Amino acid sequence: MCNSTVGDDQYEPDEATDVRAVWRSLGLPGIIDVHTHFMPQAVIDKVWAYFDGVLPSTGIDWSITYRSDESTRVRTLEDFGVQKFTSMIYPHKPKMAEWLNSWAHDFAVRTPQCLSTATFFPEASAARYVGESIDRGVRIFKSHIQVGDYDPNNAILDQVWGQIEDASLPVVIHCGSGPAPGRYTGPARIESLLARFPDLALVIAHMGMPEYSEFLRIAERYPKTRFDTTMSFTDFTNRLARFPDDERETLIALEDRILFGSDFPNIPYKYADALRAIVDLDLGAAWCRKVLYENALELFAL
Repeated sequence: MCNSTVGDDQYEPDEATDVRAVWRSLGLPGIIDVHTHFMPQAVIDKVWAYFDGVLPSTGIDWSITYRSDESTRVRTLEDFGVQKFTSMIYPHKPKMAEWLNSWAHDFAVRTPQCLSTATFFPEASAARYVGESIDRGVRIFKSHIQVGDYDPNNAILDQVWGQIEDASLPVVIHCGSGPAPGRYTGPARIESLLARFPDLALVIAHMGMPEYSEFLRIAERYPKTRFDTTMSFTDFTNRLARFPDDERETLIALEDRILFGSDFPNIPYKYADALRAIVDLDLGAAWCRKVLYENALELFAL
């Protein structure tokens, strides 16, 4: 077991027992987490600094639970029984995405459990480096509309979306207006994007929080649209934007298109809490098995 002593937060080995108890109770061999963050250290340091500043400005305590070095974080997921995970990266300015992609490719090479991840930004070189990422075997893309502050319908991205659609690769896209809205967040622009690229395998991050219902309606119209559960259903998020009780039947109807995501390490609670939030929805063991493992197994043909 690993035991981080970096910063104020510490991973305790008993946590692994708690996490494993959840997926073992469902008869699973482990879990697949499609929304975890591994980035160059200088970048993740800035991300953590951002969350450190959330409390004074919003009153929300967003203490990073798993603030540790990269190798410790990888071992933590291994201890938890996470069989595959991602390295969600995202640029906030031009000429950053290609560098991040290079780093993420190297990280995936040295970390076999990682599904090779890439990203992009609306810039002239985007189609070229996205194509290069596809050629070298990327498994998933990340788009962050709020942090990147760009319209997904920017014409400079049309070739990018077309390449990704043709390659049938999923894109985890943070497009909901939570926890903070951006100029281009919300369902309307995603509806417009899918009208032009209906076969895009978008994975709506955070279940589309807080516009849950609007994004669910979009998914009903576009059968390749999926969701990740990142931070959704937890006590922390329910205080900010609770998932509507009247959409439970929709969760059941879309049971093949919902994937587990955690936002590890940038979560202000324990990893096991995210798993228990799924189980506590009381939608059945079969539904939980699909969300925590089987849907991702099929999506990535693992």
